[in-house]
Amino acid sequence: MGDQGLKGVGRRFAGTLRRRGGRMAVVMLPMLLALLHATGALHMPVLERLDQLIYDVRLRATMPRTLDERIVIVDIDEQSLERVGHWPWGRDRMARFTRELLERQQAAVLGFDIVFAEPDGSSGLKNLQQLAQGPLRGQPGFAEQLARLAPELDFDAQFARSLEGQSVVLGYYFTSDRDGKARGILPAPTLDTTVLQGRQLRATTWNGYGSNIAPLAQAAPMAGFFNAMNDADGVVRSLPLLAEYQGQYYESLALAVFRALLDKPQVRPVFARTSPSGGPEPLQGIELHQDGRAMRLPVDDQLATLVPYRGPGGPQGGSFRYIPAADILEGRLAAASLQGQIVLVGSTAPGLQDLRATPVDGAYPGVETHANVIAGFLDGAGTVRPDYAAGFDVFQIACTGLLLALALPMLGAGTAVVLSSAMMAGLVGLNAWLYQTHGLAMPLATVLLLVLLAYALNMSYGYFVESRTKRGLAQLFGTYVPPELVDEMVLEPERYSMQAASRELTVMFCDMRGFTAMSERMEPVQLQALLNTIFTRLTRIIRSERGTIDKYMGDCVMAFWGAPVAAPEHATMAVRAALGMVQAVQVLNEEHRQLDLPAIGVGVGLNTGAMCVGDMGSDIRRSYTVIGDAVNLGSRLEGLCKVYGVEIVASESTHAQARGFVWQELDRVCVKGKEQAVAIYRPVAPLGMLTAAQQHALDIWHEWLGAFRAQDWLRCDTLWPALQAAGHTPALLAFYGQRLQAQRVLPYIPDWDGATHFDTK
Repeated sequence: MGDQGLKGVGRRFAGTLRRRGGRMAVVMLPMLLALLHATGALHMPVLERLDQLIYDVRLRATMPRTLDERIVIVDIDEQSLERVGHWPWGRDRMARFTRELLERQQAAVLGFDIVFAEPDGSSGLKNLQQLAQGPLRGQPGFAEQLARLAPELDFDAQFARSLEGQSVVLGYYFTSDRDGKARGILPAPTLDTTVLQGRQLRATTWNGYGSNIAPLAQAAPMAGFFNAMNDADGVVRSLPLLAEYQGQYYESLALAVFRALLDKPQVRPVFARTSPSGGPEPLQGIELHQDGRAMRLPVDDQLATLVPYRGPGGPQGGSFRYIPAADILEGRLAAASLQGQIVLVGSTAPGLQDLRATPVDGAYPGVETHANVIAGFLDGAGTVRPDYAAGFDVFQIACTGLLLALALPMLGAGTAVVLSSAMMAGLVGLNAWLYQTHGLAMPLATVLLLVLLAYALNMSYGYFVESRTKRGLAQLFGTYVPPELVDEMVLEPERYSMQAASRELTVMFCDMRGFTAMSERMEPVQLQALLNTIFTRLTRIIRSERGTIDKYMGDCVMAFWGAPVAAPEHATMAVRAALGMVQAVQVLNEEHRQLDLPAIGVGVGLNTGAMCVGDMGSDIRRSYTVIGDAVNLGSRLEGLCKVYGVEIVASESTHAQARGFVWQELDRVCVKGKEQAVAIYRPVAPLGMLTAAQQHALDIWHEWLGAFRAQDWLRCDTLWPALQAAGHTPALLAFYGQRLQAQRVLPYIPDWDGATHFDTK
């Protein structure tokens, strides 16, 4: 494309911005607000809540709702509490419970979603020891007998012995309060901080904890915290895999159980090689390393993973098998029933307060959230909200907003609905594809709301602002201009005004023939109805050809083409309208014959030229009209229709610019007030619509007219009979018959142009 082409494109673009700038700015307003929210500069909690709701709907729609037989939940439920007794149970029972699961049932890994933070004193051993050292210190044999019974009465030691050397993961919890209380023994940190090389992780940070008593922690050194992450609405959608306490990083219960199953692989963070902002490299995930192999686990920038809920929770949910804890204690399961399976011990009893609000259920067992995460790890799949989610949101908001700002102002209401709906469907489809295929939970609510607001504001602007402009233009031009042209004018209202300007236009004068005689025979009301009928039909034809009605003058109508809306083909449109009006009058005369009414005729004058167009008149009455010599000539040509016996007389300028018609040259004339002769023509028919008889008549006519202008009277006499037989109007033949008789008696005039001079208007 050359420089001129580029300049043309630039001018058109600048013109579009000028015409549509207000509407584009209105559409871009929600985009700017959305960008402020996405970048964190303007926090709007309602959008975060909408994103959470969209995530919940998408999660529920894609849950597999199938049973995972790899994980079993042993439930300390209401039934078990009734059969065994209130919680906590004695540690001697917990020892039997553990041995049953690990030895007889042969579970692969046993995880406790409960904490044993207090010593078990239910055996009375501590009281007996106090008696042995106090009141019964002198009792013979009491101390020796107590020493022999102590191993059986130390329930914590029994429980600890059942844990030693087994694939067991204990549970504990972190706290964050003013005092930072710490109880029990923490396990060893999971992450070697030397691999961070000074980097900081944005893990959840705590200042206190509640863990297991020392004998149990020493017997089962592997433990994981079971804290969940509640969103602002109190719903658990994710679980942290690593948490920070006093500069060290500890693993969650789900991660610890999974690592125990894999024989304790090493945990390492994975960082991006470069940072987009030039700062510290962002965390991409964590990996489990073992024997030269690595497995990446999806986490967000807070080292949390979204819980891949499989379906409804609880014993009837169908996602995991639930076994009452009492059945384990009572040995009701056949041996090896849980062989090779992961067993998680938790509670669904409301009194033990381990029910949580989740996207799936308002009272979801906490232990099952860990089961879902472990199942996701086993499947090698998971869903994560990546650290670049905000950047992705900014990108999709910017692209969507710019496209809407450029496109919506150019479209009608129906097309705008289609575009907006298609964009929303595309955004939802992309989001669903990223979620299903790549496990990426990307934000969606803000950009969807952007599309809705952009569409609503665009339509509102069009209704309240542009419709007001349209009403203003309609008030100015509505009585002259067809409604469809007003619709076009609204697109660029600044281009149209009533201010006078000189432009090349085509003007039409149309007068009724025989209407005066008819009016003498009709009542005024009948005459009014007839005139309204005629003008209505003619006006419809003028408007269908994009003409502007100037005025009605008695039985005459005046119109012009090319203003206020520019029309390069204004001459062609005017000629088409004139032919249509003649045909409409013929149809009307057929109706009159059926009603026994006299026929009427029509005379149309057409001229193309420079005219002054604008709002003209007095302070009392004004109108949008055209004036000038070219207008006067059009009026004179309408009067010549009677002289030549034709319905339409057009000037040579109209003939030169109107394409697609067959013409009959009528004469060269000098009308009153004009010294220079102009050729006048009659449009016979559109190209391709001429009959053989019409073509023959035209050929004879033009041959005769050429002989007349050459003053070849003999040739004129020879052609005259054929001219009469061709069917030309009597008025035309009479007019030229008189001229022929008058000219042939005169001597030969060398520079004669054959023009007719008219001294009357």
